[in-house]
Amino acid sequence: MSNRILFLLFAWMSCGLLFAQTPDSTAQDDDLNLSEFDDFDFGEVEVKTYASSKIIGISPQQLISLGYDFQGPYQASFSSIGSFEDGATVPQETYQINSTQGVRLVANIPVYSRNSLIVQVGANIWDLRYQFDVPDDQIENDVARSISQNGLRTGGINTTIFKPFNETRFLLFQGSADLSGDYTLSNFQSLNFLRFSAAALYGWRTSDYFQWAVGMSRTYRVGEMNYIPVVLINWTSQNSPWGVESLLPARAHVRYTFSPRNMLFAGFELEGQSYRINGVSETLNNESLEIRRGEMRWRLMWQRQLTGFIWLQAQAGYRINWSYNADALPEGNEFFRGFFGNQQYAMLNSLTNPFYANISVNLVSP
Repeated sequence: MSNRILFLLFAWMSCGLLFAQTPDSTAQDDDLNLSEFDDFDFGEVEVKTYASSKIIGISPQQLISLGYDFQGPYQASFSSIGSFEDGATVPQETYQINSTQGVRLVANIPVYSRNSLIVQVGANIWDLRYQFDVPDDQIENDVARSISQNGLRTGGINTTIFKPFNETRFLLFQGSADLSGDYTLSNFQSLNFLRFSAAALYGWRTSDYFQWAVGMSRTYRVGEMNYIPVVLINWTSQNSPWGVESLLPARAHVRYTFSPRNMLFAGFELEGQSYRINGVSETLNNESLEIRRGEMRWRLMWQRQLTGFIWLQAQAGYRINWSYNADALPEGNEFFRGFFGNQQYAMLNSLTNPFYANISVNLVSP
């Protein structure tokens, strides 16, 4: 009897030890023999990573922007229409412009977004209205009178393509087609006067805080068509609130981040386009008279989140005239002058430099 009791006690203790060592009683060693899989080839699963289009701390990308632009008083001088060498001294008629103002609507919407490719398409409408200090019937210069009556505006479409090759290298392409001039809805320009711009850059994202790229650009930012090298530099300090956002020579800003939703910038941007003056062009023996407007804006710019993805942007600064001369293009056919060409201008015009301000409400990307 005592042996039976001893045996039962021993069996009970053995079972207790076995269950203590096996958390799941249904998963015994003899239920799974790993040696059966020694010759089985699972293959290698490779997950490729790609460079992001953004870095940490960079300002949010604007998907849709609606803004109002205002320039203070300045003087505008216009020559007659003829053939003039750059820098020549010619008679000009000078007018006081009390203000220049207008609305800007810009959209850049992602239509395809994957780690390996991002494609955006967009459109822009920019309007400029000139307030001369004299009535239109007292403006003798034909080009100045047309600008006073109709203003200048740009409408266009654009695309941006970001193609990463791996976790550091990428290709960035931007292209646009714009129709610019003194046209109105009742006096619309022919699409023959579209002006095309493009830029292609090859770059490196060396860390989460730094990316850079180099490339070439076909641009109208200085008024006339030109080909120039471009350099992209985006940098965020890991140990301070400072950073840099630039696409030289088009724009460059130093950024100070109060918080991820409150940022201050200081820097400049080049703006410009070639504007066809319709009424005057029709009297020039089938030549398109185009004002080559280019300007540099030195500014302070403040961006702050209002709510959700809605941000406010306010900027103020000094607008410096780069170019306001005019070319006569036979049948609207563009030509390349560059920095060293000696083609003559059809008009030599100049503007003095006012202070300006701009405010916009923006829908930004997540």
